[in-house]
Amino acid sequence: MKLMRNGFITGLVSLIFLTGSCATITQMPVGTIELSRDTIHVSQVISHTLFNSQQKISILSLNKKFLNEIKIDIAYVSDTLVVTSNIAKKNHALAAINGGFFDMEKGGSVSYFEKNDTVISRTHSSEQKWGKPNNLINGALIITKGNDLLIDIAKREENVYEKSNEEAFVLVTGPLLIRDSKLEKLNDKMSFFTKRHPRSCVCSTKDSILLIAIDGRNKNAAGMSLFELQKYLLSLGCIDAINLDGGGSTTLWTKKLGIVNQPSDRSGERPVSNAIILIRNK
Repeated sequence: MKLMRNGFITGLVSLIFLTGSCATITQMPVGTIELSRDTIHVSQVISHTLFNSQQKISILSLNKKFLNEIKIDIAYVSDTLVVTSNIAKKNHALAAINGGFFDMEKGGSVSYFEKNDTVISRTHSSEQKWGKPNNLINGALIITKGNDLLIDIAKREENVYEKSNEEAFVLVTGPLLIRDSKLEKLNDKMSFFTKRHPRSCVCSTKDSILLIAIDGRNKNAAGMSLFELQKYLLSLGCIDAINLDGGGSTTLWTKKLGIVNQPSDRSGERPVSNAIILIRNK
């Protein structure tokens, strides 16, 4: 299978081994943002057999050796909702993926979020509307002021982050999927974990940072349970990985290609409150 987009033609068949089973997939790079050679690479995986289902996966890969050129940041709106692509464009981003969980009526994050040593939001109680249970938002996506990516267990004492001035931003989200190349234990009683949905996630491999959008809720893409997502990310070599808001929010965008995946809402992109963005390092 071949794909042509922006003059880039290629087809690559590879094998992914998942806990004893083997799935044949077609990986199709759909474009490269040329800042430096292969700085930001975008590819898509189309499979009819992965987890015995139709899957469409969009992967943006940033080689860590280019972190002196590319800054990982988060852009947000506090009291409204804006689609990921517009958040990215307003902040002159090169690429973006939707971020954490949010109030779908009023806007704003429903989990702890700070940027540049300023608290933007605190974690809402799970009893509050749009609030999430602790076993769902149990991870933290952190970028240090040195532009290092950290994916870790979220600290429940949020003042720990407040007292520290080492982070460029902290976003509590989840669940945490992989830590130190080991699968984190997930709740097998909650449908959010066990049912297939579109998913967004961030992971770190030995050499790269990956922003990944799993399509779902359409005839060409079943989506994944979080258990399936864990196994898939481990097969990619993810050392640490964390889930972001998914479902209709799942959107991966680049300046060169536009929206790379297929958002599941009939109206297209779902407005959100924040997005993980890649920008030129000044």
